Amino acid sequence: MTDSQQNHGPAKGVINIGQRIVTTLVGMVETRVRLAVVELEQEKANLIQLLLMVGLTMLFTAFGLMSLMVLIIWAVDAQYRLMAIGITTGTLFLLAVIFGLWTLHKTRQSTLLRHTRKELETDRQLLEEQR
Repeated sequence: MTDSQQNHGPAKGVINIGQRIVTTLVGMVETRVRLAVVELEQEKANLIQLLLMVGLTMLFTAFGLMSLMVLIIWAVDAQYRLMAIGITTGTLFLLAVIFGLWTLHKTRQSTLLRHTRKELETDRQLLEEQR
């Protein structure tokens, strides 16, 4: 008998509103967590693919440059070989610096969890508007 009075009492509306708010908040958090997980999985797959491609590129580039250096040094006259080695080394160091700076520039353009951050910002704005 007490149970039926509690379910139909005057506080029933307040309890129902509280339950709906909690349910809505839990649903929002669940959606955001799922979105974050999906984005992290995509970023992980992209990162692994990128690392494999960079590794293979560096390996083939290194072998190609070594072969090219040997070819250039053998093709140059004996009296100019030291200068050819110096010019080749300087060019390779310059390219290493250029590509290193380019890599740093690219890493600063990270889009990790961009959509999740956007949705959280929208949620925060909506909550601030309701106050």
